[in-house]
Amino acid sequence: MTTGKTVPGDEGVARLRWLIFLRLFVLSFLLGIAALIQSSGDEAVSDSSLYLVFAIIGVTYVLSIFYIVLPRFLAGAALNVSLQAIIDVTLITALVYVTGGVGSIYSILYPLVIIYGALFMGRRGALLIASLAAICYGGLLDLEYFGYIHSMYGDTNHYSFTAGYVFSRLFIHIVFFYIIAVLAAFVVERERRVTSLLTEREDSFRRLDLLHKSIIESVNVGIVTVDGEGAIRSFNRAAEEITGRRRYQVMKRNIEEVVPGIARILAGGDTERRMVETTETSADGREMIMGCSLSPLLDSSMQQVGNIIIFRDLTEMKAMEREVERNKKMAFLGEMSAVLAHELRNPLASISGSIQLLRRDLPLDEGDRKLMDIIERGRNQLETLAGDFLLLARSRAAIPEDDIDASVLVDEGLESVRMGNDWNGDINLVRRYDEKCRIRGNRTEVRQAVMNIISNALQAMPEGGELAVETRSAGDTSSRKGDFIEIEIRDTGNGIDPGILKNVREPFFTTRESGTGLGLAIVERVMEHHGGYFRIESATGRGTRAMLGFPVHDDAVNSGE
Repeated sequence: MTTGKTVPGDEGVARLRWLIFLRLFVLSFLLGIAALIQSSGDEAVSDSSLYLVFAIIGVTYVLSIFYIVLPRFLAGAALNVSLQAIIDVTLITALVYVTGGVGSIYSILYPLVIIYGALFMGRRGALLIASLAAICYGGLLDLEYFGYIHSMYGDTNHYSFTAGYVFSRLFIHIVFFYIIAVLAAFVVERERRVTSLLTEREDSFRRLDLLHKSIIESVNVGIVTVDGEGAIRSFNRAAEEITGRRRYQVMKRNIEEVVPGIARILAGGDTERRMVETTETSADGREMIMGCSLSPLLDSSMQQVGNIIIFRDLTEMKAMEREVERNKKMAFLGEMSAVLAHELRNPLASISGSIQLLRRDLPLDEGDRKLMDIIERGRNQLETLAGDFLLLARSRAAIPEDDIDASVLVDEGLESVRMGNDWNGDINLVRRYDEKCRIRGNRTEVRQAVMNIISNALQAMPEGGELAVETRSAGDTSSRKGDFIEIEIRDTGNGIDPGILKNVREPFFTTRESGTGLGLAIVERVMEHHGGYFRIESATGRGTRAMLGFPVHDDAVNSGE
Protein backbone atom coordinates (compact mmCIF):
# COMPACT_ATOMS: atom_id res chain seq x y z
CA MET A 1 0.00 0.00 0.00
CA THR A 2 1.41 3.38 -0.98
CA THR A 3 1.80 5.73 1.95
CA GLY A 4 3.52 8.73 0.44
CA LYS A 5 1.65 9.31 -2.78
CA THR A 6 1.09 12.95 -3.67
CA VAL A 7 -1.49 14.54 -5.90
CA PRO A 8 -0.04 14.91 -9.40
CA GLY A 9 -0.20 17.58 -12.07
CA ASP A 10 -3.15 19.79 -12.73
CA GLU A 11 -5.31 17.99 -10.15
CA GLY A 12 -2.82 18.98 -7.41
CA VAL A 13 -2.83 22.63 -8.48
CA ALA A 14 -6.62 22.71 -8.47
CA ARG A 15 -6.77 21.17 -5.00
CA LEU A 16 -4.20 23.70 -3.73
CA ARG A 17 -6.50 26.48 -4.84
CA TRP A 18 -9.42 24.84 -3.08
CA LEU A 19 -7.25 24.60 0.06
CA ILE A 20 -6.53 28.33 -0.07
CA PHE A 21 -10.21 29.16 -0.54
CA LEU A 22 -11.15 26.88 2.37
CA ARG A 23 -8.55 28.56 4.56
CA LEU A 24 -9.95 31.99 3.66
CA PHE A 25 -13.43 30.77 4.55
CA VAL A 26 -12.29 29.53 7.98
CA LEU A 27 -10.40 32.77 8.58
CA SER A 28 -13.47 34.80 7.70
CA PHE A 29 -15.51 32.71 10.13
CA LEU A 30 -12.94 33.25 12.92
CA LEU A 31 -12.79 36.94 12.12
CA GLY A 32 -16.53 37.13 12.49
CA ILE A 33 -16.39 35.41 15.90
CA ALA A 34 -13.63 37.72 17.11
CA ALA A 35 -15.55 40.78 15.97
CA LEU A 36 -18.67 39.48 17.73
CA ILE A 37 -16.75 38.98 20.97
CA GLN A 38 -15.28 42.47 20.73
CA SER A 39 -18.65 44.06 20.13
CA SER A 40 -20.23 42.17 23.03
CA GLY A 41 -17.68 43.66 25.43
CA ASP A 42 -16.86 40.32 27.14
CA GLU A 43 -14.53 41.23 30.05
CA ALA A 44 -13.06 37.71 30.11
CA VAL A 45 -11.33 38.44 26.87
CA SER A 46 -8.60 41.02 27.07
CA ASP A 47 -8.11 43.59 24.39
CA SER A 48 -4.54 42.42 23.83
CA SER A 49 -5.79 38.87 23.22
CA LEU A 50 -8.33 40.07 20.66
CA TYR A 51 -5.74 42.20 18.93
CA LEU A 52 -3.44 39.21 18.65
CA VAL A 53 -6.31 37.13 17.22
CA PHE A 54 -6.90 39.83 14.64
CA ALA A 55 -3.18 39.94 13.95
CA ILE A 56 -2.97 36.14 13.42
CA ILE A 57 -5.99 36.25 11.10
CA GLY A 58 -4.46 39.15 9.19
CA VAL A 59 -1.14 37.35 8.79
CA THR A 60 -2.97 34.28 7.53
CA TYR A 61 -4.84 36.40 4.96
CA VAL A 62 -1.54 37.80 3.73
CA LEU A 63 -0.02 34.32 3.59
CA SER A 64 -3.01 33.04 1.62
CA ILE A 65 -2.30 35.62 -1.04
CA PHE A 66 1.33 34.48 -0.98
CA TYR A 67 0.21 30.84 -1.34
CA ILE A 68 -1.66 31.72 -4.55
CA VAL A 69 1.54 32.79 -6.32
CA LEU A 70 3.80 30.29 -4.53
CA PRO A 71 3.41 27.45 -7.14
CA ARG A 72 5.10 29.70 -9.70
CA PHE A 73 8.27 29.72 -7.62
CA LEU A 74 8.06 26.43 -5.72
CA ALA A 75 7.50 23.45 -8.01
CA GLY A 76 5.80 20.37 -6.64
CA ALA A 77 2.58 20.08 -4.68
CA ALA A 78 4.26 18.16 -1.83
CA LEU A 79 6.72 20.95 -1.01
CA ASN A 80 4.02 23.56 -1.34
CA VAL A 81 1.63 21.72 0.97
CA SER A 82 4.41 20.92 3.46
CA LEU A 83 5.29 24.60 3.77
CA GLN A 84 1.65 25.60 4.18
CA ALA A 85 1.05 22.85 6.77
CA ILE A 86 4.05 23.91 8.89
CA ILE A 87 2.93 27.55 8.82
CA ASP A 88 -0.72 26.62 9.53
CA VAL A 89 0.22 24.44 12.54
CA THR A 90 2.37 27.26 13.87
CA LEU A 91 -0.41 29.84 13.44
CA ILE A 92 -3.01 27.52 15.01
CA THR A 93 -0.68 27.02 17.99
CA ALA A 94 -0.37 30.80 18.32
CA LEU A 95 -4.17 31.15 18.06
CA VAL A 96 -4.62 28.49 20.77
CA TYR A 97 -2.14 30.33 23.00
CA VAL A 98 -3.83 33.75 22.72
CA THR A 99 -7.32 32.23 23.21
CA GLY A 100 -6.68 30.32 26.43
CA GLY A 101 -4.03 27.65 25.84
CA VAL A 102 -5.15 24.40 27.45
CA GLY A 103 -8.72 25.66 27.57
CA SER A 104 -8.87 26.98 23.98
CA ILE A 105 -11.46 25.49 21.65
CA TYR A 106 -9.39 26.35 18.60
CA SER A 107 -7.28 23.22 18.98
CA ILE A 108 -10.05 21.72 16.81
CA LEU A 109 -8.34 23.39 13.82
CA TYR A 110 -5.35 21.00 13.98
CA PRO A 111 -7.34 18.11 12.41
CA LEU A 112 -8.14 20.31 9.41
CA VAL A 113 -4.43 20.59 8.62
CA ILE A 114 -3.94 16.87 9.21
CA ILE A 115 -6.80 16.06 6.81
CA TYR A 116 -5.51 18.16 3.96
CA GLY A 117 -2.03 16.76 4.63
CA ALA A 118 -3.48 13.27 4.07
CA LEU A 119 -5.28 14.51 0.99
CA PHE A 120 -2.14 15.89 -0.59
CA MET A 121 0.67 13.73 0.82
CA GLY A 122 -0.95 10.47 1.80
CA ARG A 123 -0.54 8.55 5.05
CA ARG A 124 3.09 9.56 5.64
CA GLY A 125 2.30 13.24 5.26
CA ALA A 126 -0.73 12.96 7.56
CA LEU A 127 1.32 11.24 10.28
CA LEU A 128 4.10 13.82 9.99
CA ILE A 129 1.63 16.70 10.34
CA ALA A 130 -0.08 14.91 13.25
CA SER A 131 3.31 14.58 14.94
CA LEU A 132 4.07 18.26 14.31
CA ALA A 133 0.66 19.25 15.75
CA ALA A 134 1.23 17.02 18.82
CA ILE A 135 4.67 18.54 19.42
CA CYS A 136 3.43 22.13 19.05
CA TYR A 137 0.29 21.61 21.16
CA GLY A 138 2.15 19.57 23.80
CA GLY A 139 4.97 22.09 23.94
CA LEU A 140 2.50 24.95 24.40
CA LEU A 141 0.70 23.16 27.27
CA ASP A 142 4.01 22.25 28.94
CA LEU A 143 5.30 25.82 28.71
CA GLU A 144 2.07 27.12 30.22
CA TYR A 145 1.97 24.48 32.97
CA PHE A 146 5.55 25.06 34.06
CA GLY A 147 5.06 28.83 33.98
CA TYR A 148 7.44 29.68 31.19
CA ILE A 149 4.63 31.54 29.43
CA HIS A 150 1.40 32.98 30.80
CA SER A 151 -2.08 32.73 29.34
CA MET A 152 -3.38 35.82 27.61
CA TYR A 153 -7.01 34.79 28.07
CA GLY A 154 -9.04 35.19 31.27
CA ASP A 155 -7.07 35.51 34.52
CA THR A 156 -3.52 35.81 33.30
CA ASN A 157 -2.00 35.78 36.86
CA HIS A 158 -3.46 32.51 38.11
CA TYR A 159 -3.05 29.07 36.43
CA SER A 160 -5.89 26.93 37.74
CA PHE A 161 -5.44 23.64 35.77
CA THR A 162 -4.09 20.54 37.52
CA ALA A 163 -1.42 18.26 36.09
CA GLY A 164 -3.95 15.46 35.58
CA TYR A 165 -6.26 17.70 33.58
CA VAL A 166 -3.43 19.06 31.44
CA PHE A 167 -2.07 15.54 30.84
CA SER A 168 -5.50 14.20 29.92
CA ARG A 169 -6.12 17.06 27.51
CA LEU A 170 -2.73 16.53 25.94
CA PHE A 171 -3.18 12.74 25.70
CA ILE A 172 -6.65 13.01 24.20
CA HIS A 173 -5.50 15.54 21.61
CA ILE A 174 -2.43 13.53 20.58
CA VAL A 175 -4.44 10.32 20.25
CA PHE A 176 -7.12 12.26 18.38
CA PHE A 177 -4.49 13.73 16.02
CA TYR A 178 -3.13 10.30 15.09
CA ILE A 179 -6.58 8.75 14.77
CA ILE A 180 -7.58 11.55 12.41
CA ALA A 181 -4.33 11.04 10.45
CA VAL A 182 -4.88 7.28 10.08
CA LEU A 183 -8.58 7.57 9.20
CA ALA A 184 -8.03 10.44 6.79
CA ALA A 185 -5.18 8.59 5.10
CA PHE A 186 -7.30 5.43 4.89
CA VAL A 187 -10.22 7.32 3.30
CA VAL A 188 -7.95 9.18 0.91
CA GLU A 189 -6.15 6.01 -0.16
CA ARG A 190 -9.44 4.22 -0.70
CA GLU A 191 -10.71 7.16 -2.69
CA ARG A 192 -7.55 7.16 -4.79
CA ARG A 193 -7.72 3.42 -5.27
CA VAL A 194 -11.35 3.62 -6.36
CA THR A 195 -10.56 6.59 -8.61
CA SER A 196 -7.62 4.72 -10.13
CA LEU A 197 -9.78 1.64 -10.65
CA LEU A 198 -12.52 3.73 -12.25
CA THR A 199 -9.95 5.43 -14.44
CA GLU A 200 -8.57 2.07 -15.52
CA ARG A 201 -12.08 0.82 -16.22
CA GLU A 202 -12.87 3.96 -18.19
CA ASP A 203 -9.64 3.55 -20.15
CA SER A 204 -10.49 -0.10 -20.78
CA PHE A 205 -13.99 0.79 -21.91
CA ARG A 206 -12.59 3.61 -24.02
CA ARG A 207 -10.06 1.29 -25.65
CA LEU A 208 -12.74 -1.36 -26.14
CA ASP A 209 -15.06 1.23 -27.64
CA LEU A 210 -12.25 2.48 -29.88
CA LEU A 211 -11.46 -1.09 -30.93
CA HIS A 212 -15.13 -1.75 -31.63
CA LYS A 213 -15.42 1.43 -33.68
CA SER A 214 -12.17 0.65 -35.50
CA ILE A 215 -13.42 -2.80 -36.42
CA ILE A 216 -16.80 -1.50 -37.52
CA GLU A 217 -15.20 1.29 -39.55
CA SER A 218 -12.49 -0.94 -41.06
CA VAL A 219 -14.60 -3.78 -42.43
CA ASN A 220 -15.54 -3.52 -46.10
CA VAL A 221 -19.21 -4.37 -45.54
CA GLY A 222 -21.91 -1.87 -44.66
CA ILE A 223 -23.16 -2.12 -41.08
CA VAL A 224 -26.26 -0.19 -40.03
CA THR A 225 -28.20 -0.41 -36.79
CA VAL A 226 -31.81 0.68 -36.53
CA ASP A 227 -34.09 0.96 -33.53
CA GLY A 228 -37.52 -0.57 -33.16
CA GLU A 229 -39.08 2.26 -35.17
CA GLY A 230 -36.68 1.79 -38.06
CA ALA A 231 -34.65 4.94 -37.34
CA ILE A 232 -30.94 4.69 -38.21
CA ARG A 233 -28.69 4.78 -35.13
CA SER A 234 -25.29 3.92 -36.64
CA PHE A 235 -23.89 4.01 -40.16
CA ASN A 236 -20.31 2.88 -40.78
CA ARG A 237 -17.77 4.06 -43.37
CA ALA A 238 -18.42 1.18 -45.78
CA ALA A 239 -22.15 1.95 -45.67
CA GLU A 240 -21.32 5.52 -46.69
CA GLU A 241 -19.19 4.32 -49.61
CA ILE A 242 -21.73 1.76 -50.81
CA THR A 243 -24.79 4.01 -50.67
CA GLY A 244 -23.02 7.28 -51.49
CA ARG A 245 -24.69 8.94 -48.50
CA ARG A 246 -22.85 10.56 -45.60
CA ARG A 247 -23.45 9.56 -41.98
CA TYR A 248 -24.77 12.97 -40.95
CA GLN A 249 -27.30 12.83 -43.79
CA VAL A 250 -28.93 9.60 -42.65
CA MET A 251 -28.66 9.51 -38.85
CA LYS A 252 -32.08 9.26 -37.15
CA ARG A 253 -33.82 9.02 -40.54
CA ASN A 254 -36.04 6.05 -41.27
CA ILE A 255 -34.29 3.22 -43.09
CA GLU A 256 -37.01 3.26 -45.74
CA GLU A 257 -35.98 6.79 -46.79
CA VAL A 258 -32.34 5.79 -47.27
CA VAL A 259 -32.34 2.20 -48.59
CA PRO A 260 -35.94 1.22 -49.38
CA GLY A 261 -34.93 -2.21 -50.72
CA ILE A 262 -33.38 -3.16 -47.40
CA ALA A 263 -36.39 -1.67 -45.62
CA ARG A 264 -38.65 -4.07 -47.50
CA ILE A 265 -36.49 -6.99 -46.43
CA LEU A 266 -36.55 -5.68 -42.87
CA ALA A 267 -40.33 -5.51 -42.99
CA GLY A 268 -40.41 -9.14 -44.13
CA GLY A 269 -38.40 -10.18 -41.07
CA ASP A 270 -37.47 -13.63 -42.40
CA THR A 271 -33.82 -13.05 -43.37
CA GLU A 272 -32.09 -13.45 -40.03
CA ARG A 273 -28.49 -14.53 -40.64
CA ARG A 274 -29.31 -15.32 -44.28
CA MET A 275 -27.99 -13.33 -47.24
CA VAL A 276 -30.76 -11.91 -49.42
CA GLU A 277 -30.26 -9.94 -52.62
CA THR A 278 -32.10 -6.74 -53.45
CA THR A 279 -31.69 -3.78 -55.78
CA GLU A 280 -30.92 -0.27 -54.59
CA THR A 281 -30.20 3.11 -56.14
CA SER A 282 -27.14 4.95 -54.84
CA ALA A 283 -27.06 8.68 -54.15
CA ASP A 284 -25.59 9.30 -57.63
CA GLY A 285 -28.37 7.32 -59.33
CA ARG A 286 -26.35 4.14 -59.90
CA GLU A 287 -28.30 0.87 -59.84
CA MET A 288 -26.78 -1.64 -57.43
CA ILE A 289 -27.30 -5.27 -56.57
CA MET A 290 -27.00 -5.50 -52.81
CA GLY A 291 -26.76 -8.55 -50.58
CA CYS A 292 -27.88 -8.07 -47.00
CA SER A 293 -28.62 -10.03 -43.85
CA LEU A 294 -30.35 -9.08 -40.60
CA SER A 295 -29.58 -9.83 -36.97
CA PRO A 296 -31.57 -8.74 -33.91
CA LEU A 297 -30.07 -5.98 -31.77
CA LEU A 298 -30.47 -7.07 -28.12
CA ASP A 299 -30.13 -5.10 -24.89
CA SER A 300 -28.58 -6.33 -21.63
CA SER A 301 -31.77 -8.20 -20.76
CA MET A 302 -31.71 -9.98 -24.16
CA GLN A 303 -34.76 -8.08 -25.35
CA GLN A 304 -34.77 -6.99 -29.00
CA VAL A 305 -34.50 -3.22 -29.33
CA GLY A 306 -33.74 -3.01 -33.03
CA ASN A 307 -31.90 -4.70 -35.88
CA ILE A 308 -28.36 -4.93 -37.20
CA ILE A 309 -28.22 -4.79 -40.99
CA ILE A 310 -25.09 -6.06 -42.76
CA PHE A 311 -24.89 -5.49 -46.51
CA ARG A 312 -22.42 -5.31 -49.38
CA ASP A 313 -22.43 -4.18 -52.98
CA LEU A 314 -22.62 -7.28 -55.18
CA THR A 315 -22.88 -5.39 -58.48
CA GLU A 316 -19.29 -6.02 -59.62
CA MET A 317 -19.31 -9.59 -58.38
CA LYS A 318 -22.56 -10.31 -60.24
CA ALA A 319 -21.10 -8.70 -63.36
CA MET A 320 -18.01 -10.89 -63.00
CA GLU A 321 -20.20 -13.97 -62.56
CA ARG A 322 -22.13 -13.08 -65.70
CA GLU A 323 -18.86 -12.47 -67.55
CA VAL A 324 -17.43 -15.81 -66.43
CA GLU A 325 -20.63 -17.58 -67.43
CA ARG A 326 -20.62 -15.80 -70.77
CA ASN A 327 -16.97 -16.67 -71.37
CA LYS A 328 -17.71 -20.32 -70.64
CA LYS A 329 -20.63 -20.18 -73.04
CA MET A 330 -18.53 -18.44 -75.70
CA ALA A 331 -15.69 -20.93 -75.27
CA PHE A 332 -18.08 -23.82 -75.73
CA LEU A 333 -19.74 -22.03 -78.64
CA GLY A 334 -16.35 -21.38 -80.21
CA GLU A 335 -15.38 -25.04 -80.08
CA MET A 336 -18.75 -26.06 -81.46
CA SER A 337 -18.61 -23.38 -84.14
CA ALA A 338 -15.17 -24.46 -85.33
CA VAL A 339 -16.32 -28.06 -85.70
CA LEU A 340 -19.62 -27.05 -87.32
CA ALA A 341 -17.93 -24.63 -89.76
CA HIS A 342 -15.46 -27.33 -90.78
CA GLU A 343 -18.21 -29.88 -91.27
CA LEU A 344 -20.27 -27.38 -93.31
CA ARG A 345 -17.49 -26.16 -95.56
CA ASN A 346 -16.47 -29.58 -96.85
CA PRO A 347 -19.89 -30.42 -98.33
CA LEU A 348 -20.36 -26.80 -99.38
CA ALA A 349 -17.16 -26.98 -101.40
CA SER A 350 -18.52 -30.12 -103.08
CA ILE A 351 -21.86 -28.42 -103.79
CA SER A 352 -20.11 -25.36 -105.20
CA GLY A 353 -17.93 -27.45 -107.51
CA SER A 354 -20.87 -29.54 -108.61
CA ILE A 355 -22.93 -26.44 -109.46
CA GLN A 356 -20.09 -25.02 -111.55
CA LEU A 357 -19.72 -28.30 -113.48
CA LEU A 358 -23.45 -28.55 -114.07
CA ARG A 359 -23.62 -24.96 -115.29
CA ARG A 360 -20.74 -25.63 -117.68
CA ASP A 361 -21.55 -29.10 -119.02
CA LEU A 362 -25.37 -29.25 -119.10
CA PRO A 363 -27.70 -27.31 -121.33
CA LEU A 364 -30.08 -25.59 -118.86
CA ASP A 365 -33.42 -24.09 -119.66
CA GLU A 366 -34.83 -21.09 -117.76
CA GLY A 367 -36.40 -23.21 -115.02
CA ASP A 368 -33.20 -25.18 -114.46
CA ARG A 369 -31.15 -21.97 -114.19
CA LYS A 370 -33.57 -20.63 -111.56
CA LEU A 371 -33.18 -23.85 -109.60
CA MET A 372 -29.40 -23.52 -109.85
CA ASP A 373 -29.65 -19.90 -108.59
CA ILE A 374 -31.72 -21.05 -105.61
CA ILE A 375 -29.11 -23.71 -104.83
CA GLU A 376 -26.33 -21.13 -105.22
CA ARG A 377 -28.06 -18.66 -102.85
CA GLY A 378 -28.59 -21.41 -100.29
CA ARG A 379 -24.94 -22.38 -100.57
CA ASN A 380 -23.91 -18.74 -100.09
CA GLN A 381 -26.10 -18.45 -97.01
CA LEU A 382 -24.56 -21.57 -95.54
CA GLU A 383 -21.09 -20.27 -96.46
CA THR A 384 -21.86 -17.00 -94.66
CA LEU A 385 -23.14 -18.92 -91.64
CA ALA A 386 -19.98 -21.04 -91.59
CA GLY A 387 -17.91 -17.85 -91.79
CA ASP A 388 -19.81 -16.43 -88.81
CA PHE A 389 -19.14 -19.59 -86.85
CA LEU A 390 -15.44 -19.35 -87.65
CA LEU A 391 -15.38 -15.71 -86.59
CA LEU A 392 -16.88 -16.66 -83.25
CA ALA A 393 -14.39 -19.48 -82.84
CA ARG A 394 -11.29 -17.44 -83.73
CA SER A 395 -8.93 -16.63 -80.85
CA ARG A 396 -7.44 -13.18 -80.42
CA ALA A 397 -3.87 -14.47 -80.79
CA ALA A 398 -4.64 -15.71 -84.30
CA ILE A 399 -5.85 -12.33 -85.62
CA PRO A 400 -3.48 -10.37 -87.91
CA GLU A 401 -3.64 -6.61 -87.44
CA ASP A 402 -3.49 -3.74 -89.93
CA ASP A 403 -3.32 0.04 -89.79
CA ILE A 404 -6.82 0.98 -90.94
CA ASP A 405 -8.37 4.26 -92.03
CA ALA A 406 -11.69 4.16 -90.14
CA SER A 407 -13.56 6.26 -92.73
CA VAL A 408 -12.43 4.11 -95.66
CA LEU A 409 -13.40 0.95 -93.80
CA VAL A 410 -16.89 2.30 -93.04
CA ASP A 411 -17.36 3.17 -96.72
CA GLU A 412 -16.33 -0.35 -97.67
CA GLY A 413 -18.95 -1.72 -95.31
CA LEU A 414 -21.61 0.60 -96.69
CA GLU A 415 -20.83 -0.43 -100.28
CA SER A 416 -21.12 -4.10 -99.35
CA VAL A 417 -24.45 -3.59 -97.62
CA ARG A 418 -25.80 -1.57 -100.56
CA MET A 419 -25.65 -4.74 -102.61
CA GLY A 420 -27.87 -6.60 -100.17
CA ASN A 421 -31.63 -6.91 -99.99
CA ASP A 422 -31.96 -4.71 -96.89
CA TRP A 423 -31.04 -1.47 -98.72
CA ASN A 424 -33.84 0.55 -100.26
CA GLY A 425 -34.10 3.85 -102.06
CA ASP A 426 -35.80 5.59 -99.13
CA ILE A 427 -32.69 5.43 -96.95
CA ASN A 428 -31.14 8.85 -96.33
CA LEU A 429 -27.43 8.28 -95.70
CA VAL A 430 -25.57 10.89 -93.61
CA ARG A 431 -21.78 10.63 -93.23
CA ARG A 432 -19.60 12.61 -90.82
CA TYR A 433 -15.97 11.53 -90.95
CA ASP A 434 -12.89 12.67 -89.15
CA GLU A 435 -10.35 11.93 -91.83
CA LYS A 436 -7.53 11.61 -89.29
CA CYS A 437 -9.05 8.65 -87.49
CA ARG A 438 -7.00 5.48 -87.84
CA ILE A 439 -7.33 2.26 -85.90
CA ARG A 440 -5.19 -0.81 -85.38
CA GLY A 441 -6.99 -4.08 -86.00
CA ASN A 442 -8.04 -6.83 -88.36
CA ARG A 443 -9.66 -5.27 -91.41
CA THR A 444 -11.92 -8.24 -92.18
CA GLU A 445 -13.28 -8.50 -88.63
CA VAL A 446 -13.82 -4.77 -88.17
CA ARG A 447 -15.55 -4.45 -91.53
CA GLN A 448 -17.80 -7.41 -90.66
CA ALA A 449 -18.71 -5.79 -87.32
CA VAL A 450 -19.60 -2.51 -89.07
CA MET A 451 -21.63 -4.34 -91.72
CA ASN A 452 -23.57 -6.28 -89.07
CA ILE A 453 -24.60 -3.09 -87.29
CA ILE A 454 -25.52 -1.33 -90.54
CA SER A 455 -27.59 -4.37 -91.59
CA ASN A 456 -29.46 -4.30 -88.30
CA ALA A 457 -30.09 -0.56 -88.74
CA LEU A 458 -31.48 -1.10 -92.24
CA GLN A 459 -33.69 -3.97 -91.06
CA ALA A 460 -35.11 -1.61 -88.40
CA MET A 461 -36.15 0.83 -91.20
CA PRO A 462 -37.97 -1.30 -93.81
CA GLU A 463 -39.89 1.76 -95.01
CA GLY A 464 -36.86 4.02 -95.10
CA GLY A 465 -35.36 6.56 -92.73
CA GLU A 466 -32.08 8.20 -91.86
CA LEU A 467 -28.88 6.21 -91.47
CA ALA A 468 -26.05 8.27 -89.96
CA VAL A 469 -22.45 7.05 -89.71
CA GLU A 470 -19.69 8.99 -87.97
CA THR A 471 -16.03 8.52 -87.06
CA ARG A 472 -14.37 10.64 -84.40
CA SER A 473 -11.79 10.76 -81.64
CA ALA A 474 -13.25 10.17 -78.17
CA GLY A 475 -11.81 10.71 -74.70
CA ASP A 476 -12.47 8.77 -71.49
CA THR A 477 -15.61 6.69 -71.35
CA SER A 478 -17.66 5.55 -68.40
CA SER A 479 -16.08 2.10 -68.47
CA ARG A 480 -12.53 2.56 -69.75
CA LYS A 481 -9.62 4.94 -69.54
CA GLY A 482 -7.60 6.36 -72.42
CA ASP A 483 -8.28 7.75 -75.90
CA PHE A 484 -10.46 5.92 -78.42
CA ILE A 485 -11.41 6.09 -82.06
CA GLU A 486 -15.19 5.78 -82.14
CA ILE A 487 -17.41 4.62 -85.00
CA GLU A 488 -21.04 5.55 -84.43
CA ILE A 489 -24.00 4.25 -86.41
CA ARG A 490 -27.50 5.69 -85.84
CA ASP A 491 -30.87 4.88 -87.32
CA THR A 492 -34.37 6.31 -86.99
CA GLY A 493 -36.13 2.95 -86.80
CA ASN A 494 -38.51 1.63 -84.18
CA GLY A 495 -35.79 1.12 -81.61
CA ILE A 496 -35.30 -1.79 -79.25
CA ASP A 497 -37.59 -2.63 -76.37
CA PRO A 498 -35.78 -2.10 -73.02
CA GLY A 499 -36.80 -5.58 -71.92
CA ILE A 500 -34.76 -7.25 -74.67
CA LEU A 501 -31.95 -4.69 -75.04
CA LYS A 502 -29.80 -6.49 -72.48
CA ASN A 503 -30.03 -9.76 -74.45
CA VAL A 504 -29.28 -8.57 -77.99
CA ARG A 505 -25.56 -9.41 -77.67
CA GLU A 506 -26.21 -13.01 -76.71
CA PRO A 507 -25.47 -15.64 -79.40
CA PHE A 508 -28.56 -16.96 -81.24
CA PHE A 509 -30.82 -14.28 -79.70
CA THR A 510 -32.99 -12.79 -82.44
CA THR A 511 -36.42 -11.24 -82.89
CA ARG A 512 -36.58 -11.99 -86.63
CA GLU A 513 -37.81 -15.27 -88.03
CA SER A 514 -35.02 -15.43 -90.62
CA GLY A 515 -32.24 -14.21 -88.33
CA THR A 516 -29.47 -16.38 -86.88
CA GLY A 517 -28.90 -14.26 -83.78
CA LEU A 518 -25.16 -14.11 -84.44
CA GLY A 519 -24.78 -10.58 -85.82
CA LEU A 520 -24.34 -8.57 -82.64
CA ALA A 521 -22.69 -11.49 -80.86
CA ILE A 522 -20.00 -11.33 -83.57
CA VAL A 523 -19.69 -7.55 -83.07
CA GLU A 524 -19.18 -8.12 -79.34
CA ARG A 525 -16.57 -10.79 -80.04
CA VAL A 526 -14.71 -8.57 -82.49
CA MET A 527 -14.55 -5.70 -80.01
CA GLU A 528 -13.24 -8.07 -77.33
CA HIS A 529 -10.50 -9.16 -79.74
CA HIS A 530 -9.52 -5.51 -80.28
CA GLY A 531 -9.69 -4.44 -76.61
CA GLY A 532 -12.45 -1.93 -77.36
CA TYR A 533 -16.05 -1.43 -76.35
CA PHE A 534 -19.46 -1.91 -77.95
CA ARG A 535 -22.33 0.20 -76.63
CA ILE A 536 -25.96 0.31 -77.69
CA GLU A 537 -28.42 3.03 -76.75
CA SER A 538 -32.01 2.65 -77.84
CA ALA A 539 -35.55 3.63 -76.97
CA THR A 540 -38.77 2.32 -78.45
CA GLY A 541 -39.90 4.59 -81.28
CA ARG A 542 -36.75 6.76 -81.16
CA GLY A 543 -34.23 4.70 -83.06
CA THR A 544 -30.95 3.07 -82.05
CA ARG A 545 -27.42 4.37 -81.55
CA ALA A 546 -24.50 1.91 -81.68
CA MET A 547 -20.88 2.86 -80.88
CA LEU A 548 -17.70 0.90 -81.51
CA GLY A 549 -14.68 2.20 -79.58
CA PHE A 550 -11.16 1.18 -80.60
CA PRO A 551 -8.23 2.04 -78.32
CA VAL A 552 -5.59 4.31 -79.79
CA HIS A 553 -2.24 2.52 -80.09
CA ASP A 554 1.12 4.20 -80.15
CA ASP A 555 1.88 2.68 -83.54
CA ALA A 556 -1.45 3.81 -85.04
CA VAL A 557 -0.80 7.33 -86.35
CA ASN A 558 -3.95 9.45 -86.38
CA SER A 559 -3.13 11.44 -89.45
CA GLY A 560 -4.19 11.47 -93.02
CA GLU A 561 -2.64 9.05 -95.48
